[in-house]
Amino acid sequence: STLIGRLLHDSNNVYTDHLEAVKRISGSTEAGEIDFSLFTDGLKAEREQGITIDVAYRYFATSKRKYIVADTPGHVQYTRNMVTGASTANVAVILIDARLGVLEQSKRHAYIASLLGIPHLAVAINKMDLMDYRQEVFTDIENTLNSFSKKFNFQSIQYFPVSALCGDNVVTRSEATPWYEGPTLLEYLETVPSTDARNTQDWRFPVQYVLRPNLDYRGFAGSVISGHVSAGDAVVVLPSAKKTRIKAVDVYEGEVSQATVPQSVTLRLEDEIDISRGDMLVHPGNLPEVNRKLRAHMVWMHERGLDRDKTYVLKHTTQSVRVQIDTVHYAVDPDSLEEKSSDTLQLNDIGSVSLTCHRPIYYDAYTRNRATGSFILIDSLDNSTVAAGMIQAGSNTATSQDLDAVLREVRAGSGLELKSQVSVRERRERMGQRGVTVWLTGLPGSGRWALAYALERRLFDLEHTAHVIVPSYENLEAITTAAKACTDAGLIAICAFPSYQRAEREEVRQRIGTSQLFEVFVDTDPALCRERRPNASTDTFETPQNPALTVALDRMRVPEAVRLIVDTLINEGWLLEDDA
Repeated sequence: STLIGRLLHDSNNVYTDHLEAVKRISGSTEAGEIDFSLFTDGLKAEREQGITIDVAYRYFATSKRKYIVADTPGHVQYTRNMVTGASTANVAVILIDARLGVLEQSKRHAYIASLLGIPHLAVAINKMDLMDYRQEVFTDIENTLNSFSKKFNFQSIQYFPVSALCGDNVVTRSEATPWYEGPTLLEYLETVPSTDARNTQDWRFPVQYVLRPNLDYRGFAGSVISGHVSAGDAVVVLPSAKKTRIKAVDVYEGEVSQATVPQSVTLRLEDEIDISRGDMLVHPGNLPEVNRKLRAHMVWMHERGLDRDKTYVLKHTTQSVRVQIDTVHYAVDPDSLEEKSSDTLQLNDIGSVSLTCHRPIYYDAYTRNRATGSFILIDSLDNSTVAAGMIQAGSNTATSQDLDAVLREVRAGSGLELKSQVSVRERRERMGQRGVTVWLTGLPGSGRWALAYALERRLFDLEHTAHVIVPSYENLEAITTAAKACTDAGLIAICAFPSYQRAEREEVRQRIGTSQLFEVFVDTDPALCRERRPNASTDTFETPQNPALTVALDRMRVPEAVRLIVDTLINEGWLLEDDA
């Protein structure tokens, strides 16, 4: 923020009233003592903590160019804000504190900037005044970052020894660095090649809204996100693959002959075709990739990590579609930038994943077309944005698919193996419990059923969802199937079904899952059991070897046994303690 403030101030791009306001806040009347960070850090929390939190946009111009500066935070906890600001940039300027050298967050932000397709990187090695402007300090940092250059995809990397506070090599060349022969930061920004990141070749028009003000007008509104289109052009509508021509191109002022990126227009077609939001209009000789399986780089932006057991909403152009994360191929180590094995992504992690959409999307690789190669992931539970993604080149992106391939992909929806849109973690957060089967083992007459119903009552009183599974048939397979269904749904299934032999209980364990079975041995005195159930056979009963808990209803009352079971479920993490 200080660097940008200095850049604005020394290039005479600060309004007088703004300058006076910053002087008052700084408690200064001398230009040399201005707190330059206040030109961009506008939030109270930013001024109190001396850090940048939000993205601040500033506009300025020189005699050679006009600029939009997105001042983004460097702190790792605000990486998602950095991604937002960098997503549309042509040049990235990354600051490195000369006292601290190349930090993990510096490498992380450079890597993200590279993934986002920013072609040029300027590295401003700041606070050189505190290091006596020593050349070896500058050279060491330059060499350190250059050692990671193979991990980046920048066309050029330029280094600058600067002091934002003193103004060295920001706008004017510094006499304190006679060993530096390169340009100042502003000279670099005035001469660095500025290529338009927007794709002007491949016409893509995602439909945002259908306009039907009267019976004589039917138009399809949206933005030209890449390429250009003219009245009379042949077009294909995806996913229907219907062909037609552009009858007219309308803007607010009236009809025009052509529209190009990034214009917002309304298109009228020669034929009546059923089109709705999320459909895409393209030229027939230049089709995008149409697929439901993607591979993408992803930056995770939420405190809650990636949950592969659930589905997310993928927002791509103007359509939203359910998506499953099939595989996390790797996460990037922020210190070494090496690929490391991982099965999830946490806040600020960068990784490569494979996804499967519930219906095809129409895209290009991000390196070819940012507009159709980018997406965000939304958690449908709280509607928060959890990740930003860049689609990698797929198997067919070297050449566009032909229309037959597009149609085959669109119609192949029935082959997708769907799964629950609710994860185990979400069920636990909603219910305050994990799905578990409490399996009560004991002799006939041990009190299993009385304990089962008492436990159900106690859990219900504690606002948990529990149910005693009562068999419709005397069949171990049927009771096990019912218990597994309840457990997978996040419920607490309580079973007192006779399972006298260890082999039977092992079968139950295998079907329900060892991690979801909580076996309780009701070890009531056998003599008392025979007294209660004199006609029941006990010859086949085999004592459990490693039950999770043992209770004896001849030595404790049922409420005490229930309390012991509930306490154990809490201690082992099946129930959230706050609810008990």
